[in-house]
Amino acid sequence: MNYRKIGVIGAGTMGQSIAEMLSYKGLDVYLLELSEERLKSGLDNIGVSLDKQIEKWALTQAEKKLILGRIHGVSAIEDLSQCELIIETITEDLDAKKEVFRAVDKACPPSVILASNTSTLSLTELASVTAHPERVIGMHFVYPVFKVDLVEIVRGLRTSDETFKGTKDFVEQVIEKKGVMVFESPGFVTTRLICLFINEALHILEEGTASAEDIDSAMRIGYSFQHGPFEMADRFGLDSVHAALSSMFREYGELKYRPSFILKKMVRAGQLGVKSGTGFFSYDKDGDRV
Repeated sequence: MNYRKIGVIGAGTMGQSIAEMLSYKGLDVYLLELSEERLKSGLDNIGVSLDKQIEKWALTQAEKKLILGRIHGVSAIEDLSQCELIIETITEDLDAKKEVFRAVDKACPPSVILASNTSTLSLTELASVTAHPERVIGMHFVYPVFKVDLVEIVRGLRTSDETFKGTKDFVEQVIEKKGVMVFESPGFVTTRLICLFINEALHILEEGTASAEDIDSAMRIGYSFQHGPFEMADRFGLDSVHAALSSMFREYGELKYRPSFILKKMVRAGQLGVKSGTGFFSYDKDGDRV
């Protein structure tokens, strides 16, 4: 299939990051957000992200203009009917995602691949609300999408071989990332492992064994991690980490997935990390640590 137009549903952190990367690869991106305010905010944040790359000499003003010119903000599902592939990136809420897939399935021709960026939810259950479950697949990107050259390609029970092959070709040949095939399982590979890593770090902090700063330094310096577990959690969003752990705890029923009390308390307080400016550490409006 000749991929030229890609739909991205949701202009949140992941939607912005995916849209920016797709446009950088030369694709026309249709970024859907029902709220005009959230759509404008998402497009503005993409501009800020590109400005930061210009500051680091990784991009020119002309390239920024071209990238932004290929991203088209839309506010109706029907505006995605011309796309060859659609990636859903909304919050990890099963009912909300089902509504999106139900609507997109009705609006788009059967040849369009419908992908979800979910990290923990069942692709089989999402596909169950569509008339064409064979075209539903998981395409789980790792944040920051621009820098991480990995995509988990997740097959649901009824995902067809044709859909899988088309998705794998898109990931490896069009956007030039490594596609890892994963059979449906809560948390897949990356989320399951990284959330357990973060949760164990939280237990160490609860026990008073070391400070958040020192735990991060131990893993960052000792094991060459780009970020330690706490800064990693801040950048993912503490609410997202909490949602992923809660979902896996429900599915697996094992205590190791039960979210740490510290994590619960911080989410209740609205200290969500980079997105709120405060988490385990403090961040400025550009997402840099203060």
